[in-house]
Amino acid sequence: MEVILRNHVEHLGRRGDIVTVANGYARNYLLPQKLALQVTEANKRQVERERSLAEAREAEERVAAEAVASRMAGLECTIVRRVGQTGTLYGSVTSADIAEAFEGAEVEISKKQIRLREAIKSLGAFPVPIKLHHDVTAEVVVNVVAEGYGSQVAAPQADEAGEIGKTGEAEVAAASADTSDDELPDAPASEPEPEVETES
Repeated sequence: MEVILRNHVEHLGRRGDIVTVANGYARNYLLPQKLALQVTEANKRQVERERSLAEAREAEERVAAEAVASRMAGLECTIVRRVGQTGTLYGSVTSADIAEAFEGAEVEISKKQIRLREAIKSLGAFPVPIKLHHDVTAEVVVNVVAEGYGSQVAAPQADEAGEIGKTGEAEVAAASADTSDDELPDAPASEPEPEVETES
């Protein structure tokens, strides 16, 4: 079926384009959602009027989207996940997780703007496209890190140092005890006093 688009439809066409689609796609989606009209002369004129009004509005929307994209340059978030011994994540990171991670950021990112091809299932840094306008796409970085990574590195070092300190103290104490009992020289024996003879 041929239809004339009333709005931009991703991977299909722009407003005013006449495209050929499957009958079911047109009747079940495009026409009920008012994204397209059947091709008639009257509908062509209607869409042309709508396009004239929309062009100015879209120009403003694009400028606004480009401004947001420039503010998003270098924007990152960190998502913490539990991992197994092989580094595999328990679960995955989805578009909903990313949108939640950016809540309260300088720019607002909604779940429907995130173009994540598939859920993230490993640790690392991942560039993720953000669709701000049909002509403007920004990119953010999602860092997926292991839960408790920092404390797990620092804690064993502190414990090991503590054990070394305790061992050293014990060895010093033992050495002191051995020296006090075994290595101190015996006190010299006192010499007998000479006998004094008396005259009778």
